Amino acid sequence: MQTLVEYFEHIPSSHRSAILVGGITLFWLIEGAYPLFRFQYNKWRHARTNIIFTLTTIIINFLMAFVLVKSSDWAVAQEFGILQWLPALPLWAFALIGLMLLDLIGAWFVHWTEHKVKWMWRFHLIHHSDLHVDTTTANRHHPGESVFRFLFTTLAVVITGAPMWMVFMYQSLSVALSQFNHANITLPTWLDRVLSWVIVTPNMHHVHHHYVQPYTDSNYGNIFSIWDRLFGTFTRLEHDKLVYGIDTHMKAEENAQVGNLLKIPFQEYRPSVGTKLAE
Repeated sequence: MQTLVEYFEHIPSSHRSAILVGGITLFWLIEGAYPLFRFQYNKWRHARTNIIFTLTTIIINFLMAFVLVKSSDWAVAQEFGILQWLPALPLWAFALIGLMLLDLIGAWFVHWTEHKVKWMWRFHLIHHSDLHVDTTTANRHHPGESVFRFLFTTLAVVITGAPMWMVFMYQSLSVALSQFNHANITLPTWLDRVLSWVIVTPNMHHVHHHYVQPYTDSNYGNIFSIWDRLFGTFTRLEHDKLVYGIDTHMKAEENAQVGNLLKIPFQEYRPSVGTKLAE
């Protein structure tokens, strides 16, 4: 465990980039060989749109990274935050509790909030508008959403009192798990039943991308599945019933063009049609 801590304490930027690119490449190859759905689409053109949004997220995170570092350094120096207030723990327990808290506040809570606060939803629905969910969808976030997700991550770091090695470990796991659970693949039922008690699986997260409520408002988790089970937002849906997208933006000219996707948060709000489409 100490070796892992030392690695993430000094992880080179090149290694962090390799995790991002390597994850996309790995799951791209797997879903190409064993796809859940055989989409009738140009996979490269679809990826190009999502990669553009991935790049904007990388740029925003890079420009604001100093805020995260300063926040973590301050919390540790001032002994502020939940981890700092706990009695001495074995390193593995310290890391596990910290990762779970960062996931709860920096991923699950902000995701849930995006679905409940209208102005935040207007940015987040760009992620949901993808009709062909695959591993590249994981990083399809409007630049505006990338900003407030970063702010929630910073808030999570301060509340948790997480040292930077833990933040880097969390971000690496978050990227890898997000690419995994968005991938156009499925797990055998028995394996999914086991893994989904611990981590968010593709079978679990695909339900969140079904195009109508209440499924859209379920399975918010990114790394740990415990939060959806704990807060009553865990749902199952058979794969043959899945329809990806969001019911308010099902036209290709609206959900596949970068220019329009950037404008959606500032266009007239469209209330969800809801479960009527599913009937």
